[in-house]
Amino acid sequence: MKKLILFDIDGTLLWTQGAAKRAFQRAMEEVYGTAGPIATHSFAGKTDPQIARELLRLGGFADRAIEDGLLRLWDAYLRELRRELALPGHATRVLPGVRPLLAELDRMRGSVVVGLLTGNIEPGAVLKLESARLNGRFRLGAYGSDRERRDDLPEVAVERALALTGWRFRARDIVVIGDTPADMVCGASLDVHAFGVATGYFDEPSLRAAGAHTTAPDLGNTAEVLEVLLGA
Repeated sequence: MKKLILFDIDGTLLWTQGAAKRAFQRAMEEVYGTAGPIATHSFAGKTDPQIARELLRLGGFADRAIEDGLLRLWDAYLRELRRELALPGHATRVLPGVRPLLAELDRMRGSVVVGLLTGNIEPGAVLKLESARLNGRFRLGAYGSDRERRDDLPEVAVERALALTGWRFRARDIVVIGDTPADMVCGASLDVHAFGVATGYFDEPSLRAAGAHTTAPDLGNTAEVLEVLLGA
């Protein structure tokens, strides 16, 4: 049976050690003159456009003014993210078990499609993965640049998997792996298997309470994780 396995990025695969948030703040300030209450605002489980809209609304901006600056915002953000990731001493941290798990999944390409389901805009996701040397591991993606609502992204991934393979993945043939409650619920309408990893800001009980079918402290036990992914 074929499986579609979709990974979140930040807090699930890697951490950029604050580089992305610093880049986001500078870009917001450049384009809009403010980043709103960014120091205290949660980014967890949200898409980049959603984060920008929330911060700017809190900063007093109307939606029309927000929309007018978004293209310039993404250009500025990507420029600043490249700068942050290229700084001497910067090292994007790959989370426990990620490399061996992706290597094993890569050997199963005949029966497993590995992709991304992330709130990052696509070029930002690429930069983060390149900085961690994880690029080339994912055959498709659904990104914050595709839809602002995270709940809409699983269907985007399913359609892209269909175009790639000719196979329409359904229900528990789809596994979403993430570190936030938003990851656990975004595929509920498709009845996907939600796999929560406590490598971000939420512990296993919080992820289970949000709807996770399976949880783990991290992805470090490759054999056990594969058993869940392939048997989900």
